[in-house]
Amino acid sequence: MPRNYINGYNMYYGDCGKGTAIVFIHPPVLTSLNFQYQVRKLSANFRTVAFDIRGHGRSEASKKEITYPLIVEDIRQLMDHLKIEKAFLCGYSTGGSVVLDFMLTCPDRTLGGIVIGGMSEVSDNRLRNKIARGRFLSQIGAVIAIALSTAWTQAKPKLSLMRSIFNDAKKTNARNAEQYYQYSLNYNCTAHLGKIHQPVLLIYGEKDTPFHPYAMLLQERLPVSELVFIKNTKHQIPTKAAGKLNVLIEQFIHRCGQ
Repeated sequence: MPRNYINGYNMYYGDCGKGTAIVFIHPPVLTSLNFQYQVRKLSANFRTVAFDIRGHGRSEASKKEITYPLIVEDIRQLMDHLKIEKAFLCGYSTGGSVVLDFMLTCPDRTLGGIVIGGMSEVSDNRLRNKIARGRFLSQIGAVIAIALSTAWTQAKPKLSLMRSIFNDAKKTNARNAEQYYQYSLNYNCTAHLGKIHQPVLLIYGEKDTPFHPYAMLLQERLPVSELVFIKNTKHQIPTKAAGKLNVLIEQFIHRCGQ
């Protein structure tokens, strides 16, 4: 996977396969490695692009404050660099919020969106407390603790996967992670969802009940959306329900005529 100077920093990314492009966006402390099952499978039929957000994994730390508009511009410039005119944006958890922000900001570069366990705002106390805890641990420099906890929940009982996710996640710059958490905590695009006219696939775990109100809100407010709940699955869909997720993504893109 190469590094290139994109929008003022050295970005680490992977670009695999040919055809319709899918760009993957990860949440704080996790990295592009969390989408390895998607990249491995979907690159047989699509062009998959997965990158490490500024200060995460193997990307250079950011001197600029991490915000969704900055991440959106990084993605846009990465697409320019790779000569991708339009793509599907696929985001996991708070990465799903970045997908929505990209679709609002750059509708002319978007074929559609795939939101996995995502939200347009953080309104319940449980999720607010979880994001605030990540922000606090980042603030005191305890990124390794976040990386270990996150790797465990994403990968157990697969120890080799857990080690690889942890080793990538622990490289995260604490200040940049804090900024990403902070922006995610306060982000709210709910009032603007009606402006998104491209199709959006909403994917949630059947057992991820705290996120179901966000799923319903998005389905209600987005003009063109499909909502799917994956049975017997919690929040860790990219790693723990990879096969089902990959099929859903592939079918959605084909339904969109790509």
